[in-house]
Amino acid sequence: MMKRCATRVASCCAIALTFVTPAIAQGNAQAGSQAGPNSARSEIDPAAVSDGLRAIFSYSNSNKTTRDKLNANTITVMTGTIGGTYVQFGADLASVLDDGDQIRVLPIVGRGSVQSIADILFLKGVDLGIMRADTLDYLERKGFTGNIRNQFAYITKLYNEEMHVVAKTSVKSLADLNGKRVAVDLPNGGTFVTAITIFDRLGIKPNYAFIEQRVAYEKLKSGELDAVVAVQGSPSRAVSQVKGDNLHLVPIPYSEPLQGDYLPSELRAQDYPSLIPPGGRVDTVAVPAILAAYNWSPKNERYAKVEHFVKIFFDRLKSLQQPPFHPKWREVVLSAPLKGWTRFPAAQEWLDRNATVATDSRQRFEQFMGAQARDTSGQDSKAEDDAALYQQFLRWRESQPGARR
Repeated sequence: MMKRCATRVASCCAIALTFVTPAIAQGNAQAGSQAGPNSARSEIDPAAVSDGLRAIFSYSNSNKTTRDKLNANTITVMTGTIGGTYVQFGADLASVLDDGDQIRVLPIVGRGSVQSIADILFLKGVDLGIMRADTLDYLERKGFTGNIRNQFAYITKLYNEEMHVVAKTSVKSLADLNGKRVAVDLPNGGTFVTAITIFDRLGIKPNYAFIEQRVAYEKLKSGELDAVVAVQGSPSRAVSQVKGDNLHLVPIPYSEPLQGDYLPSELRAQDYPSLIPPGGRVDTVAVPAILAAYNWSPKNERYAKVEHFVKIFFDRLKSLQQPPFHPKWREVVLSAPLKGWTRFPAAQEWLDRNATVATDSRQRFEQFMGAQARDTSGQDSKAEDDAALYQQFLRWRESQPGARR
C-alpha cells in the first residue's frame, strides 16, 4: 500500500511539473526577449529558494533521510479558534522558531481548551497544546474524567486570559444577565468552562447558548442574544473588531468567590475603542493559559521531540517578547510555578541549568564588586547602584563573542 502511495505521489509531482515547467519556460523566454538578445536568462531553481521546497523535491525522489529529518524536527501545536489569542501565539512560535533546519513548528487551528486536552491525549501526531488552567479542574469536578492530571505536564505558564463580556449598554452589571440569553462559545472550547464557573460562583443563572463567537456577535447585534462571553488574552483581535450601536464591555467584580482560582485584571479603552469610552477602563478577571504536553517517559522518542522544542523555545523567548509579536508574550515568565501541575522534566532541567548560571554570575559579580571596594575608598556602595551595575554587567556579558544565549 505504501509503495502504491509513493508511486502516486511521484506521478502527481511529475504531472504538476509537466504543467508548471512550460509556463516557467514561457515566462523566461518572454523576459529574455524583453530584456534584449544580450541579456542572460535567469533560471528558476526552487531548491535554492526554500529548504521546504528542497525537502518536497527530495521527497518525490523517495529520500528517506529527508523524510526522517522532517518528521523528527517538526513539532505540532494545537491552538484555538480563528481570531483567538491561541492562534496568534501559534503563528508567533512558527515565525520565531522555524529555521528550516533545526526545527519546524506546525500550528494547528483547534477548537479551544477542552478539545486541546482530548487532542493531546488521543489525536495522533499532536505534541503540544495551549489550554486554560481551570479546564482540567472543571472536567474532574464534573466527573467527566478520572484523574487524568498526571498524564499532562506543563512546559510553561504563558499569560493571563481576560474574560470579556460584550452586551447591550442596558446591561449594567453581570447580575443583569440572570435569566438572559448568553453565548459562551462552543462546548469543546474553554470559554464556556470559565464562564459557567464564574457565573455559578456569583450565583447568576443565564440561559447559555453554545454558539461559535463570530456568529454569536452577529446574533448579539440583531437582538437574538443579550451578551457574548469571550475569554481571551487582551487585547483580543476578535473582540476589538466588534462594532455596533449600544454595545459595551460589562465589568466583572473581583469578589471573594473568584479569588481562589482567578486573578484581577482590566480592559482598556485603547484596546477596545468601540466598546469602552476614551480613557476608560473596565474591571474583569483573568485565568492563566498554559503550554502543555503529554507526560511522556524520557525514553520515548516523542519526549525527545518536546525536549528539542523546549530548548529552542526557551532560548529564543526574548525574541517573541519584542514587536511585532503579540504583547501577551511579555507576560511569560518561564520559571513561574503553576499550582497543581507538574513541569515537563526537560523544561525543569533547562530552568535548573540556567538558574545555576545566573547564580554563578551573581556571585562572580559580587566578588568583583567586593574587590573594587577594597581597592578604592573602602566605602560600601549603595544597593541600588550595585543593582544597576549588575544589569550593565549582564548586558555586557551577553554582548561578548561566544556568550551563552
